[in-house]
Amino acid sequence: MTGEETRTTTSTTERTPAAAAPRDPGGTPTRAWATRLVVVGIVLSALNLRPAITSLGALLEEVRDGLGMSGGVAGLLTSVPPLCFAVFGVMAPRLARRFGPAAVVCAGMAAITTGLLIRPYAGGTAGFLAASALALMGIAVSNVLMPVIVKRWFPDRVGSMTGLYSMALAAGTSVAAAATVPLTDALGGSWQSGLTVWAALAAAAVLPWLPLVRERGGASTPATGTAAQATGTAAEATGTAADAAERAGERPTPTERTQPPALRITRSRTAWALAVFFGLQATAAYITMGWMAQIFRDAGVPAGTAGLLLAVTMVMGVPLAFVIPRLATRLPNQGPIVVALGVCGLAGYAGLYFAPAGGAWAWALLLGVSNCAFPLALTMVGMRARSGAGVAQLSAFAQSTGYLISIPGPLLVGVLYESSGGWGVPIALMAALMVPQMVVGVLAGRDRTVEEEAAA
Repeated sequence: MTGEETRTTTSTTERTPAAAAPRDPGGTPTRAWATRLVVVGIVLSALNLRPAITSLGALLEEVRDGLGMSGGVAGLLTSVPPLCFAVFGVMAPRLARRFGPAAVVCAGMAAITTGLLIRPYAGGTAGFLAASALALMGIAVSNVLMPVIVKRWFPDRVGSMTGLYSMALAAGTSVAAAATVPLTDALGGSWQSGLTVWAALAAAAVLPWLPLVRERGGASTPATGTAAQATGTAAEATGTAADAAERAGERPTPTERTQPPALRITRSRTAWALAVFFGLQATAAYITMGWMAQIFRDAGVPAGTAGLLLAVTMVMGVPLAFVIPRLATRLPNQGPIVVALGVCGLAGYAGLYFAPAGGAWAWALLLGVSNCAFPLALTMVGMRARSGAGVAQLSAFAQSTGYLISIPGPLLVGVLYESSGGWGVPIALMAALMVPQMVVGVLAGRDRTVEEEAAA
């Protein structure tokens, strides 16, 4: 593998000039407006994949006081995101096959909007957790389907489009972390208002997907609409793996039509390595989003500054989330990038342990670089499978398994913080987890595909 072009075109035998354009499920070039809507939808959706979490992290102390939470319960609250991502993310491929990826993402954005509107006023910890779970369900299915949509609409630009939506995701994460406290103050100091305001951004993300949902019933032209309907009928009649891939939004190539009916993803060592890598980087990310502002506040940093420090950590992903995927697709092995990010994480945790307030800005920058393991993991999902159907299956497996792995981390940090009376032990745990993250990341970065390993 020498680059992005090689990876994304291995299943084709010849490229025509029209193949350079984004394609719809029927295989014909899409209309320009539909392509633009997809790009807008990807960006707006990515902006909404983290504010529900980082806005809560910025106001965690106020929410704990308002709802009467202990440290352990607050740790449970920070563990809810990966739990929901694991439980609901695994449903995404099946939902996409039945309703189409655009419809599922549209519904996901609507769920985020509803959950963010309800949770501050649900009354009590149980209601708050339930409404949060609704919003996180929408985030979960969108998390899984973003690589699928990128592979489907932009097969020749996997790295650049993954970088674009990773940048948007990082931007939404950092803006929510930085702006939540000032917005709360501007809205009268109520934490309920500070959390509710992010529902408006989620509502805006619903709009671009609505025309694309309608487009699923008919393609860009009447001819392609007829072809799409015929393809759907054939898929229902035969139930072959190739037709199932078409229903999932990826037109199979002749090579894909000769593949086995089902990809045994659990037989692939690369899939397992990628899942564990995803889980460990998610553990670090959710501990950071849920607890880092509190670490700085306990070290004597003002609340507003602590929110800005969290925002700095998140905003590092904006430029790097665009650079890292493009670099990763040009390397035969992504292991060196994994190691470089891990070393930054170890340095950041060491700083938090020895001088949390004195070098706060430096530690925030280093941990921000380390958290860019997330766009790297997403890029490797697109590179470790040959077909769109394979990417969908690998994305669901890696993310669902990974988020299951990450569930105990934030909860354990809360328990250790409350039992030890300080942040020394939790930070030591975070640093220790960075070592296996680097090991499995190097294994996941090797130049091979899950189809090859599953067949072997």
